[in-house]
Amino acid sequence: MRHRSRPLAALSLAAAAAGMLVGASVPGTASVTATVTGLRNEKGVVRACLTDDPGDFPKCGKDGTSHRIVARAAGTLTIEFENIAPGRHAIALVHDENDNGRIDRALMMIPREGFGFSRDAKVVMGPPSFAAAAFETDGRPVSMAIRMRYML
Repeated sequence: MRHRSRPLAALSLAAAAAGMLVGASVPGTASVTATVTGLRNEKGVVRACLTDDPGDFPKCGKDGTSHRIVARAAGTLTIEFENIAPGRHAIALVHDENDNGRIDRALMMIPREGFGFSRDAKVVMGPPSFAAAAFETDGRPVSMAIRMRYML
């Protein structure tokens, strides 16, 4: 009985330590929670990207430090970015209804799928600027609502 309990005790201790590491936050960082509303259906996924690089917003394709999340589409969706360093950031969302990894377009310009931006930044003849969507983090949790928009 003792021989079997030691490995179990060691395993339990290792699992507890791993859980503490996984759930631990990095000092000086915060979580950013976005509640996504206005999805027209529950098809596909919502692709979310949080970046601090104005040059890579809204695509986040080249920014190796951006935070990306893919979540199943749902009526009201909550997306949480963790361990976000203090600074200026912006979020871009795409409702990828057919889950093909890109935003589908009509007439080469008009998005067929939904999109949204932090601070509910307005779209006028293209995506908003980083400055229009940017918000500050200072180590405290940030919460916001982002409304999905559809052009077609």
